[in-house]
Amino acid sequence: MTSSSHEDSKSKCKTLRWALVILLSPSGEGMPKRRGRPKPPPRANSSRTYWQYKIKRETEVSLRLTNFVLLMYRQLTSQQRSQIFALLQRKTSREEIALIVGCSQSTLCRELKRNSTTKGHYLWEKAHAKALERRKRTTSNKKLDSVLVWRIKQMIIDHQWSPEQIRGVLAKEGVSVSIQTIYNIINADESGELRRHRRHPDFRRRPKGERKPTKATNIPNRTSIHDRPAEADGKRFGDFEMDLIVDAYGHAILVLLERMTGFVMMEKLPYGKRAKPLSKTVVRMLYAYRKYLKTITTDNGSEFAAHLDITAGLRIKGLDDVTVYFADSYCSWQKGAVENINKLIRQYIPKKSNFNDFTDLYIKNVAKKLNLRPRKKLGFSNPKTEFFKQIANFALAS
Repeated sequence: MTSSSHEDSKSKCKTLRWALVILLSPSGEGMPKRRGRPKPPPRANSSRTYWQYKIKRETEVSLRLTNFVLLMYRQLTSQQRSQIFALLQRKTSREEIALIVGCSQSTLCRELKRNSTTKGHYLWEKAHAKALERRKRTTSNKKLDSVLVWRIKQMIIDHQWSPEQIRGVLAKEGVSVSIQTIYNIINADESGELRRHRRHPDFRRRPKGERKPTKATNIPNRTSIHDRPAEADGKRFGDFEMDLIVDAYGHAILVLLERMTGFVMMEKLPYGKRAKPLSKTVVRMLYAYRKYLKTITTDNGSEFAAHLDITAGLRIKGLDDVTVYFADSYCSWQKGAVENINKLIRQYIPKKSNFNDFTDLYIKNVAKKLNLRPRKKLGFSNPKTEFFKQIANFALAS
């Protein structure tokens, strides 16, 4: 670089520094003193008072500063990157490069840091490609399409799916929506209809009571859950959980759940919580799948006292008996899968309702709806598909 061009660059840098001083000093402090008589401030009795003059001055400076910042912080173009590359080859200082290219030094430093190669070389074509790729990956704040918002609302109202389930299903279709965005749609609904279709519409935490250890004595020949084989951990097919949901009028609904797939079976019991009729209902519901059954886990309710009748009714010669195991008292988490499905059932059959108000067809439709819900642990497939896929695999293996 010649000495004259070097002096021109230095003078440009000096001019730029003075411009910044002028812009950032509303009162004009830091400016070189003008020759001649200084301009006096406006008189108090003039039409434009001192404060009007000061406000106008500050407004002008703010506008000039805004324009300057917008000009300095534009994203670099391909031409600017080629200029940076050429100037770096000529060993030009970063201060001069920033001035010539028309960007701030901090922008230039970030550009060299982000878009240089692993060896530290700056190649403008590769740098521009890396910048464009990074721009594609940045999350946009675009408004969701109205059709997509309508679909999300229908999934909540018609199927009572959770935000995570909705996100998983849409992701399989190639549509990217965050869980927080779905929650925002629910919270923005002023009518409260979307919230009413959530699993916990009025969720509030309650203080945990003190756990008292007890020993169940109402079930003869009871087999504890601690004697259940370690393989029954919910990862193999054929391990079931069983529970009863009841209303305030003595009516009951039997719930059976396969732990691996989450497949649920429900039936209203005409005889309520009586143990003998219940055992016959369990045998009838599971009889078609008895050769795939391994274990059944339930709680210590007296309605399950006839558990030996269940084992006898599902017995197949040459195969191990299906043993009914009982969880510890006050340890509902030991059969957490069926407890979780009970909460989902309560969306359709509220606690204070009378079960006689619901037909057998309605209860079957509730089970059908639950079995068609996508589940995260199944890769957002549904329990019905996975349950019968396992049945088909057993049939092919045999």
